[in-house]
Parts: sequence; structure tokens; C-alpha cells
Amino acid sequence: MQDLAILVISCAILGSIVGFLAGLLGIGGGLIIVPVLSLLLVKFNVASVDHVLVIAIATSLASILFTSTSSALAHHKNNNVPWNIAPWVMSGVGLGALISGFAASYIPEQLLRVVFATSVVFIAARMVLSTRSKTQSEKPMPSGPVIGSLSAIMGGLSGLIGIGGGALIVPLLNYFSVDIKKAIGCAAACGIVIALFGSVGYVSAGWQVTDLEHGFAGFVYLPALLGIVITSWFMAPIGAKATHYLPVATIKKAFAVLLVIIALQMVFS
Repeated sequence: MQDLAILVISCAILGSIVGFLAGLLGIGGGLIIVPVLSLLLVKFNVASVDHVLVIAIATSLASILFTSTSSALAHHKNNNVPWNIAPWVMSGVGLGALISGFAASYIPEQLLRVVFATSVVFIAARMVLSTRSKTQSEKPMPSGPVIGSLSAIMGGLSGLIGIGGGALIVPLLNYFSVDIKKAIGCAAACGIVIALFGSVGYVSAGWQVTDLEHGFAGFVYLPALLGIVITSWFMAPIGAKATHYLPVATIKKAFAVLLVIIALQMVFS
């Protein structure tokens, strides 16, 4: 019981850090939650090495359901969700996340680590490049089915690595001439769908592997989810306010380097 309490407290600390960074840098919490939670689950003998990454990814997605809801409501109030294209994008990412949730348990652990690490390196590179000035794309938005199909790929990858999808969806929409604020608002709404459908997939896929008696809902570990959510929900607005006082561009570059180190450690550990 003492170990469980320490684990929940550790996850609460993790959630506070993740929430603050999400608000400050606009990054998905899964980039930090997945590797750190993997270490915690092994340390406290909650999960075997064979399933620990899948459990960390599933729990990360479930936590994103709460934080994305808060973010999406704020963007909707500010009229930053482009509802003319959002239904297509949300349908696509939902389908992709649902499929990846079911498929993740069949992917070899080491391959899943490589996919996660490669995606993290890509996101880290984009974080550095996003700090530089850039011109707005003028490419026209494709038809609904096309943008839905592209979004399904982004949703599938997001669900596979346990992130809300903003790091992938925002550059996709911005490439097709969507204003950056509208793209971020759409990505926030998509985060809800990715987290919801991805979690359904992970819960269903893990039902025969784990049990509720030990704190699991499928592959989602509920005590860790509770610890992360109770602090990340409140820390995200604080991080958003801190953007006015901290050198965000410099922090983004330093954080990108940290992400690369984490990615390499996951592959070679």
C-alpha cells in the first residue's frame, strides 16, 4: 500500500511538470509521461517489461482526454476551432487512434520503442524549427475524404505513441493554409477524439491481459492516471501564463535536446 501511495505521488509530480510544460510550450504530455511512467511502473513492479510501454502509452492517452477537453473548450470560446473542416479531421484521427489502440498490443516491444523514439526526434526537430520565422503556406485545403485520410494516419501515429496529436496535426493543417491559431484549436479538439478512441482501443485490447483488481482498466493503469490528472489539469493554465515571462524559444530548444536524449535512451535501454 505504501508503494502504491508513493507511485501516485510520483505521478502527481509528473503531472504537474507535464501540465506546466504543456501550457508553456504547447507540447503533448505523452512525450514525457510515456518514458517516465515506464520507468515508474517497472520500479514499483506494476508491469512486466513486456507490457510496460503499452501500459504507459495507454495511461498517457487517457490522461490527455482530460487536458485536451480543457484546452478545446478554451479554443472554442475564442472561435479558434474551424468547424468547417474539424469534423473531417476529427473523424480521421478518431479512426486512426482506435485502430492503433487495438494494434499496439501486437507490436513487438522493441519496435514500439523505435516508433516512439523516431516520432519524438521528429517532434523535437519541429519544435526547434518552429521557433524560427516562416511564411504561411498557400496550398489549398484538399477535399474532406482526403484530409480525413491524412488525419487518420496522424491519429494512428498519435495513438501509437500516446500523444494528443497537436505536434502532427498542426503542421499538417498549417501546410494547407489553415491559420496557425485555427490549426491549434482544431488539434486541441482532435486531442479529445484521439484520447477517447485510443483509450477505448487500449482498454479493449488489454482486458484479457490485465485485471481491474490490480488497478487496470485494460492497459490503462488507473492509480497513475489519477495522479497525473489531478495536477496536470491545474498546472497547464499556469504554464500558459508563464509564456509572458519566460524565454519560451530558448526553453523549446533545450527541451528538444532533452527529448532526443530520452528517445535514444528508450531505444538502447
